[in-house]
Amino acid sequence: MIMNLKIKYGIAVSIVMMVLSMTISCEKMVETDYPNNQIPSELVFEDEQTAEAALAGLYSGLWETSMYSGGINGMGALLGTYTDDLTCVYTSASNGVLDLYINQQLPTNTAVTALWASTYQQIYYANSIMEGVANSKSLSVAVKGRIRGEALLVRSMLYMDLYQIFGEIPYTATTDYVINSKLSRMPKDEFLTRVETDLSEAVNLLPSAYRNSERIYPNKYAGYVALAKMKMLLKKWNEADVICTTIVQAPGLSYQNDISKVFQKTGGHIIWQLKPKNSNDATKEASLYNFTSAPTSFAMNPDLVNSFSTGDLRRVHYFTAVPFGQQINYKPAKYKNLAVNNATEYSIIYRLDEVYFMQAESLLQQNKVSEAVVLINRSRQRAGLPALSTNLTVSAAMVQLKEEKRREFFTEHGMRFFDLKRWGMLDGLTSVKPNWKSFQSQWPIPQKELLVNPNINPQNNGY
Repeated sequence: MIMNLKIKYGIAVSIVMMVLSMTISCEKMVETDYPNNQIPSELVFEDEQTAEAALAGLYSGLWETSMYSGGINGMGALLGTYTDDLTCVYTSASNGVLDLYINQQLPTNTAVTALWASTYQQIYYANSIMEGVANSKSLSVAVKGRIRGEALLVRSMLYMDLYQIFGEIPYTATTDYVINSKLSRMPKDEFLTRVETDLSEAVNLLPSAYRNSERIYPNKYAGYVALAKMKMLLKKWNEADVICTTIVQAPGLSYQNDISKVFQKTGGHIIWQLKPKNSNDATKEASLYNFTSAPTSFAMNPDLVNSFSTGDLRRVHYFTAVPFGQQINYKPAKYKNLAVNNATEYSIIYRLDEVYFMQAESLLQQNKVSEAVVLINRSRQRAGLPALSTNLTVSAAMVQLKEEKRREFFTEHGMRFFDLKRWGMLDGLTSVKPNWKSFQSQWPIPQKELLVNPNINPQNNGY
């Protein structure tokens, strides 16, 4: 969290060495001007190898403990149970998740506090990388630009999604502790403009080619996806439409027509994915949602299960019925490989399917119904369902888009929450979430943050 981070000048050795397994020479660790457990940024970025190591640490953190992690601290689980993707079966409220499920979170909620803190830690790390790149005297212009582009994209994504969860939040582009300790919440319009500008810069800096064939690092088209999301948040529908067209037409990207391969790591539909920490590790999603008798953490919300028609192939490929006694629970099963036997799955951040839905929504907002319905039909027909008529009204097509998107993207990085919020439909959760209140469209600012830095006051309404 930005208010009490102690690192001011460099990147922690523990991050560089333990997370990245990189070797730093002893000579670089004797600089007397820095704490013993830190490496000055200019040393970390004196060559491309160490700069890449620092950047890899950012991605490792995203996979391990971030809002994009597929585990218990990620948006897929937290926002999935907060809305109507998942039911929570934890018997203790100690991890804060149960209170999110019953919509009774407080400013002291541990899950809320942890998400805020980990996100700002990663924002800090991204800022440190960008500062190190800017100060490096040995990296080439091209390498500097690409590394800055990747770090800037990650930071922008973190800001954009954190804003949608908490409302107005602090924005910082520095690692200076004195500045960060006094930040206040940036007004909405200024904040969104800055993040939109940052995303545009990231897109311009990122190369079109992937620097790894497994697409475990973002390229220009991953940047375009994030930028299109921002345009939709700002209701710039034509601009979002144009960006989505650019993505769909990108060389190397192709729609996955085989529903059994949607969550396999080798598809041309994958725009960006995160590699597990160790080779053949299961994805965090596969581990978190797996149960063979009674569920231990989450199960699919019955309302979601009942939204699938009998012939929908996603009933077979995206979730699994688990009988236990007289009851049947359903577990998300998009990712299937468990333990150390996973050779086929990474955790997907962006897939082309989402771009089709983003463009369809942007088209409907421009009254281009027939074009939008063609895009919606891609996922329906892959799931074995009949195509929708292209003669639907705008409102009828929008209803179909909303229902189809819920069935296609449940548990994927909080997409359901963000969609409902953009559509002004969060209050509709009262049909399945009796404790839901309108003010809960935003989470409370963690009490710990308000105590450390009173400039972040006032607390969000209702808390």
